[in-house]
Amino acid sequence: MDRVNATTPAASSSDDPARAAFAALRTPEGEQLLAELRDHDPADELATATRLRRTHPAELVSAALGQARLRQRAVAKFGAEDAYRMFFTPNGVEQATRTSVAAHRAARFAGLDVRSVADLCCGIGGDAIALARAGIPVLAVDRDPLTAEVARANAEALGLGELIEVRCADVTEIDTAPYDAVFVDPARRGGRGRIFDPEAYSPPLSWATAAALKAPRAALKIAPGIPHEAIGPEAEAEWISDGGDVKEAVLWYGEGFAPGAFRATLLPSGAALSAPAPLPAPPVGPVGRYLYEPDGAVIRAHLVADLVERCGGRLVDETIAYITSDEPYSSPYVAGYEITDELPFSMKRLKALLRERQIGVLTVKKRGSAVEPEELRRRMKLSGPGSATVFLTRVAGAPTMLIGHPLG
Repeated sequence: MDRVNATTPAASSSDDPARAAFAALRTPEGEQLLAELRDHDPADELATATRLRRTHPAELVSAALGQARLRQRAVAKFGAEDAYRMFFTPNGVEQATRTSVAAHRAARFAGLDVRSVADLCCGIGGDAIALARAGIPVLAVDRDPLTAEVARANAEALGLGELIEVRCADVTEIDTAPYDAVFVDPARRGGRGRIFDPEAYSPPLSWATAAALKAPRAALKIAPGIPHEAIGPEAEAEWISDGGDVKEAVLWYGEGFAPGAFRATLLPSGAALSAPAPLPAPPVGPVGRYLYEPDGAVIRAHLVADLVERCGGRLVDETIAYITSDEPYSSPYVAGYEITDELPFSMKRLKALLRERQIGVLTVKKRGSAVEPEELRRRMKLSGPGSATVFLTRVAGAPTMLIGHPLG
């Protein structure tokens, strides 16, 4: 999603040195430099640059080193096989969808027999690539000329050029009627960083929603922290976590989706929890033998109450997303712990208990506490062969420490 404001005029190539530098990277000389720099150590960059500038233009060396750094960063999202064949921009690496998440979204479209998608605000092409790999032809549109060139280069580099048409245009002027589905990924960053007001997205959430509602099916990528009241009743809202970290939220529209439902999807397993929204408030009660920490996507989707009902448990506090029960419960949507101690918050008491039990490894989790885990560990002066987990939280409104260990 590396792009300028999606509806502002773009600069011409003559005043854009970044486009000239990118074009140089795609020459045989540029490709040779990038191949040579694949495994370079950023710590040795100054010496590497000095050496390369003896035989290559300084501007090309700078561009190649910058691209090599971006490729190394991109490995975490795209994997080494793709990242070292693709091209990136700084914002593109930061904002592009992780491959696992893009593949999940493409699979939902493919499962509904979607045969073409208009990808609006396509960025460097991560989502278009996933859709094409699912066998779906894509029109990928971005307003920024450099970003569009990078997306086109990525489609070609991955052998998907026949399935991905890249167009540099204002997304608000694209006729999406010929396409089975629309995917909109508005820019959520400005000159001062992240944008939290959905109407300050580029294009605004209201425009993106209107575009989605015109299509037979659509997906609209939004920030995971979007207020639930900003989500219209026509959408199925999905929060996606990957490896336990919430990565994004998507609003789905059209046939095959569940308007008004909230959904949490966990990757890489693909486990999905869904319920109508809003759910009734769950019960609150004393801490039992077991404590459960819901996945972040479940919390964002406000589906904790559904898990409380499934495990026959209760919340430890009406404002805290920790579930407790008297019987063990196994679910992909929670991490479970057996609780051995419940104490009022006290650094002194915790230190004495950990010393008595010879705890040398302490995992600190917190919810509803201002204490920083690293500061707590430092003050505990841990020593010994044992391990434990401490939860710093509130129970019935009171600051509390819960000590235990993971189930299983």
